[in-house]
Amino acid sequence: MILILDFGSQYTQLIARRVREARVYCEIHPYDLPLEKIRALNPRGIILSGGPASAYEHDAPKLAPEVLRLDVPVLGICYGMYLIALSLGARSVGAMRREYGPATLIIDQPDALFEGLDTRQQVWMSHGDQVDQLPPDLRPIAHSDNSPCAAIRSRDGRLRAIQFHPEVAHTPQGARMLRNFVYRICGEPGDWTMANFVDSKVAAIRAQVGPEERVLMALSGGVDSAVAAALIHRAIGARLHCVFVDNGLLRAGDRERMEQAFARQAGIELAVVDGAALFLQRLAGVIDPEQKRRIIGHTFIDLFEREARALGHVRYLGQGTLYPDVIESVAARGPSAKIKSHHNVGGLPERMALELLEPLRELFKDEVRALGLELGLSAQIVEREPFPGPGLAVRIVGEVTAERLDLLRQADLIVMEEIAAAGLGTTLWQAFGVLLPLKTVGVMGDGRSYESVLALRAVQSQDGMTADWARLEAGLLARISSRVTNEVRGINRVVYDITSKPPATIEWE
Repeated sequence: MILILDFGSQYTQLIARRVREARVYCEIHPYDLPLEKIRALNPRGIILSGGPASAYEHDAPKLAPEVLRLDVPVLGICYGMYLIALSLGARSVGAMRREYGPATLIIDQPDALFEGLDTRQQVWMSHGDQVDQLPPDLRPIAHSDNSPCAAIRSRDGRLRAIQFHPEVAHTPQGARMLRNFVYRICGEPGDWTMANFVDSKVAAIRAQVGPEERVLMALSGGVDSAVAAALIHRAIGARLHCVFVDNGLLRAGDRERMEQAFARQAGIELAVVDGAALFLQRLAGVIDPEQKRRIIGHTFIDLFEREARALGHVRYLGQGTLYPDVIESVAARGPSAKIKSHHNVGGLPERMALELLEPLRELFKDEVRALGLELGLSAQIVEREPFPGPGLAVRIVGEVTAERLDLLRQADLIVMEEIAAAGLGTTLWQAFGVLLPLKTVGVMGDGRSYESVLALRAVQSQDGMTADWARLEAGLLARISSRVTNEVRGINRVVYDITSKPPATIEWE
């Protein structure tokens, strides 16, 4: 495996994606992971991520010098480069001209990291510091117009560092560079598969749960919880008890699809809890999206703990938490910025009677889909588009009421029908409606209307960490708008969201 030490970059998860796309297993751990734990992981190589700090900040994350003395190759990226260089005695200065965006990398010395690449490469820079003077143990192997040491290596070839980000799409040959690192420098064979992951994770689940403990699985009807349930079931069989909570915040037909499709095809006993009235009661009058997420997370836990008590002794709560949930919710892997609380991460109460079991916590959405197929789940379940755990509560801007939920469900069903009819179901990451907290004047049947506004959101993405707004055909937009304003009494205007992520998030709240 390859160990990635996270120094807070929002791109850290992309490094992991590129490594796993090369069929090499990797894990992300915080930058201050104790040395004994690093040795226990026995990595074939270590990657130091970028980060938002400057090397000159007094509280900037530091690297334990012993990490560089382990007998494994190390690659430092951006901030990771400064850590390697400064640890060996280089002089780093604030850049004469900060470098953000595309740059041309000129490769000066042949190196395994750049094997098979032209000597001039487009790369993506994002830094305010630069390495100015190298110690005898390091030498430059590439430069850019603004960075005389844009890539460096140690004399013995064990340490390498680059100032640019190879993990982002704006460095076209960056994935090739990372493959060169893991294959040619670290000696990884590139034979890791989802079957390998299943074997290792099943063993890990059995070790954590033990031979007698039971697991209560929180099923939401989405891809993540379904795959997590199938994986846990593979590990412990009938000791898994699945509960689907109808929180009243679901899309049209979700409960029926869950009962008919998942329970039948996965062969797992499913209990359905109707909690709609309780969720609506607790959400009454709440407008702040973070408070909504916390309330929903706490209410889920209250209901699951009630179910656990009814079953007798249950120690674990299974969840389909993914890595994007973690990186956006809390700085769990490094000093990265919190974006928002996910109901199953930052929205959970501090005191719970149940311990969490999250077997997908280090996976990305596309990996979860591949895992689902490996576990034998149907395409109907695996290919479903992502749906937020808090459901329609975060697609209703403002207060959540039964009336507003009904209004959004009607409009959202039209969006789903038209997207499916256009054959875009598998090409879009998500497409949905958002009910806005405002009304506008309209003209209907020669009369004045004063009704709500629906925002249409459709995006394309690989993993949900970044996304671009979908360029839907004008005729499709017109059909959706016409149907919504004609068929949904209470909405007289439809607008289309053309904002990418970043700067926006995919969901509105």
